[in-house]
Amino acid sequence: MQQPNPGQRSVRALDWLNFFVANVQTGFGPFIASYLASHKWTQGEIGLALSVGTISAMVSQVPGGAAVDALRNKKAAAAWAIIAIIISAVLLAASPTVVAVMAAEVFHGFASCMLVPAMAALALALVGRQNLGDRLGRNARWASIGSAVAAGLMGLCGEYWSPRSVFWLTAALALPALVALAMIEYDQNAAYAKPAARPGKAAAAVAGEPRETILDLLRDRRMLTFAACVVLFHLSNAAMLNLAAGEVTAGMGDNVQLVIAACIIVPQAIVALMSPWVGRTAQAWGRRPVLILGFCALPLRALLFAAVGNPYFLVPVQMLDGLSAAVFGVMLPLIAADVAGGKGRYNLCIGLFGLSAGIGATLSTALAGFIADHLGNTVSFLALASAGAAAVLLVWLAMPETRDALEEENARDATV
Repeated sequence: MQQPNPGQRSVRALDWLNFFVANVQTGFGPFIASYLASHKWTQGEIGLALSVGTISAMVSQVPGGAAVDALRNKKAAAAWAIIAIIISAVLLAASPTVVAVMAAEVFHGFASCMLVPAMAALALALVGRQNLGDRLGRNARWASIGSAVAAGLMGLCGEYWSPRSVFWLTAALALPALVALAMIEYDQNAAYAKPAARPGKAAAAVAGEPRETILDLLRDRRMLTFAACVVLFHLSNAAMLNLAAGEVTAGMGDNVQLVIAACIIVPQAIVALMSPWVGRTAQAWGRRPVLILGFCALPLRALLFAAVGNPYFLVPVQMLDGLSAAVFGVMLPLIAADVAGGKGRYNLCIGLFGLSAGIGATLSTALAGFIADHLGNTVSFLALASAGAAAVLLVWLAMPETRDALEEENARDATV
């Protein structure tokens, strides 16, 4: 089957879909805690509500991916997920009561777990396996720009209007996402299409394969190894900025919020700049070299946080977070496509990797906080650095190259 040749309208629409979806998801970040606190929720109640959202997202990762696999129309899956997120935002804005907030967190958790694989499936259907790395890099760029823009707009709304306005804005920004989604046109049969084969060995590598069973996927060494890498990545990464921000808040008077905001915005700028390069390089060099590069930023960043006491140094250190985030954001759906994209289990594979990320992040925040309380922040950063180093070693020693034979041959031809 020939590679899809999408029109410019669909390509641009997917860009804007990533932009507006990132806008919407930004509203469900730190703004929730501030909003609930303004309505006299205690820290324990806020923590419980956020935990409900986290658990809902973790439980929904695999069913959400499997549901997207089962639905032939990926646009419909994405549309229903966006509508559910609109409902979540309206519930939060309209009624900051326990029932409404818990329902919103559950809706948002499941909807996000359908939306992420549905958008990845749209990218795969639109450009095909051979060009997926470049497309995923472009997706990450637009999502990073969307997150940065939304953080600024929502911060202004929360500051000059009310914390409630953030969620009305979140719901409003989902509407142009639906418009962008409606403008995407693709061949539904191309979602799992293989690249056109050349005569010779590459043809055998891309021959049609039967739909893979779930057990086959769970026995795939590539999937299991990368899932372990994902757990270690988030075990090292998830608590790092929170720990650093707590240390800054405790030891710095003025400009704390500005420093923390810069620590969030700077990595987003790095992701926007680097993501297309990551996608192209993964196609040209293979997946393992790019993974090693991105994962090496984790232990280095943790060691720098442990060694440097100047709070203003946090911002340049956070540039390393942009590097690792750019690599991880592109490589997760790309490796899922390598492992299961041609066998009908692409979105389930993304869900399994998402579950691995949730497990790693949950362990990270719990363990880092416990170690910091009992042994100090420096020891906690060293523990996070150790987890990052273990992730690098696992990629180096155990992660197989997942790039297929035809993509490798095309990369060789491009360098001749």
